[in-house]
Amino acid sequence: MKCTRLQKTLQSGAKIKHNRNILKTGLFVALYANCVRLGVYFPLGFTFNAGGLRFFPYAGAMSKPTAKSHKATASDVARLAGVSKWTVSRAFTPGASISEKARERVIAIATELGYRPNLLARSLSQKKTQIIGVVIDELKNPHSMLMLDTVTRQLQQRGYMALLLNIGSGENYRAVLSLADQLQVDGMLFLGTVLSDELVAVAREMHHIPLVQVCRNNDEPDIEVVNIDGLQAGKQLGELLLAQGYTRIGYMMGPATSSHHTLRLEGLQLALNQAGLALEVLLTAGEYARERSYAALTEYLNAHAPDQRVEALFCENDVLALGALAALREGAGNKFMAVVGFDDIDEASLPSWQLTTFSQRIDLIITEALNRLIDERATPGGVWSQGELRIRRSHLKP
Repeated sequence: MKCTRLQKTLQSGAKIKHNRNILKTGLFVALYANCVRLGVYFPLGFTFNAGGLRFFPYAGAMSKPTAKSHKATASDVARLAGVSKWTVSRAFTPGASISEKARERVIAIATELGYRPNLLARSLSQKKTQIIGVVIDELKNPHSMLMLDTVTRQLQQRGYMALLLNIGSGENYRAVLSLADQLQVDGMLFLGTVLSDELVAVAREMHHIPLVQVCRNNDEPDIEVVNIDGLQAGKQLGELLLAQGYTRIGYMMGPATSSHHTLRLEGLQLALNQAGLALEVLLTAGEYARERSYAALTEYLNAHAPDQRVEALFCENDVLALGALAALREGAGNKFMAVVGFDDIDEASLPSWQLTTFSQRIDLIITEALNRLIDERATPGGVWSQGELRIRRSHLKP
């Protein structure tokens, strides 16, 4: 029987030493060549001993693992800056007591070392997460986007982060708000949110944190309100329409919620009562959506002859007002109807609309809300509560 070279070597009792002898076999040569070509790292090596195959740790890896770099800590910064760890912490805490010279030195050394403060560790030590839950239910509303932009900017300036909680679907409030509770937010800010009974019940369970609502009133003693004087604002817009000589005035609301949440309707009715008049018609769009107000006013126009229609329409917000103006352009015929809105969204000032409206001065309202939420500091009846009338052309007679 013909023997191979490897069999003869084994029969003679010679030992194959390590992998360099194994490379003489065609099987391992092919395996090794393919692995080299693919750049495979060998965690194990192979060797034959007394005709058998066994494995051993292989030291000849194709690539060597790199050493893990040291991550700079507050102690490293403190040592090089010649200060304590607490001084380093204060240097990165907005409003903390520290000299400007010390802060600049700490920041410079931290930048050189690539140090970043560990917010998680800080929250554990200070029992504050620097996170504010922001609850919103009208993300499609341009005014909501303005509020969201303003609150996130102001929170970041204060060294806080916003946790956005979208409850627009109206489902499973508990699951949404429990996320904020688990993350241990420092407070909750409701941005013009319609507070249902279920939402209030869930919010009350988070009694250990402050709750503030902006741009809408509520009846809950546990939820603080920061809102303009909606009664006075509504009265101003009503008086503006009366000054144009309109005597038949209507109002369009969004969701069929209690009007005292905004008090705009009450303000209009107050102005009408003082002039010896009454509200002619109350339209309900159902949502703060342009297509809904378009549909609601179109239905009203089709159901009433031109001489039976109101002369002016006060819309609860600008989104409703723009939908109403679009309906009037298509279905009013030669009959003019004045329209005013509320909120002063960006689109209201476009030449194509020139919508007369009322600005709530969101920048001032958010500042007041965060002062109460974070600093526990309130300014009742301040400038933030007044708002500003924005007079354009949509209320004027042609």
